[in-house]
Amino acid sequence: MLNIGLGFVKQVSDIAKRAGAEIMKVYESDFTVETKSDKSPVTRADTIAEAMILRSIREGLTDRMPIVSEEAASDGHVPEISGSAFWLIDPLDGTKEFINKNGEFTVNIALIENAQPVLGVVYVPVTGTLYSATAAGAFVTRGDQPKQQIFCSQPSDAPITVVASRSHRSPETDEYLKKFNVGKEISAGSSLKFCLVADGSADLYPRFGRTMEWDTAAGHAVLRFAGGKVMNLDGTNLTYGKPDFENPNFIASGPGIESNRG
Repeated sequence: MLNIGLGFVKQVSDIAKRAGAEIMKVYESDFTVETKSDKSPVTRADTIAEAMILRSIREGLTDRMPIVSEEAASDGHVPEISGSAFWLIDPLDGTKEFINKNGEFTVNIALIENAQPVLGVVYVPVTGTLYSATAAGAFVTRGDQPKQQIFCSQPSDAPITVVASRSHRSPETDEYLKKFNVGKEISAGSSLKFCLVADGSADLYPRFGRTMEWDTAAGHAVLRFAGGKVMNLDGTNLTYGKPDFENPNFIASGPGIESNRG
């Protein structure tokens, strides 16, 4: 089992912040948008942030564990990960939100062991908000405010708050939500959706549609260690290290969400 101390988490958090600073330099400029082979958008911010994160992990943290990162994987560079702990990196999650300049994009860094996230850092460059999580708990630091531990909302019979993707809402999502007593719906981009469930701002995040492991791992860690869960539609845990790194449809929620079915 990996030994993840507070110093290690701080190092990862600092890496995410530095990547965020590089992203903001591009965000505040007249950047161009290119299209990858899978038709998804990419900008200079994605590639600059990824290069900085990979270099910082290799030089400052560890040169042993494999690193799976979005842009490298898109170019066909995927290390062998079988039987080992590995990093999952999305240097700029929410590129569409970045392009639309709504601020809802994140830097995602996660560490995977035994197919589950054991460390996750989600950094929001525009607001300076940092979420970090390990088995010691899930925490948020909002700008210069003190770090606070966060927890999912507890089960109740009150109407629930649902968070859904701003850019990838689907008819399947609407159909699924008919099962619940929904009082409020909010939209958000990137891995922020996991974090909103983790800090109790929302109760449920259903995702029907394509996501990759680097999109979800860091946010999954934050939710997991705040008391929540991310499940496949068959009720099993969402896992990591799948051959193609593609996720099935999943449901992210706080505890006891089933009690809120309408």
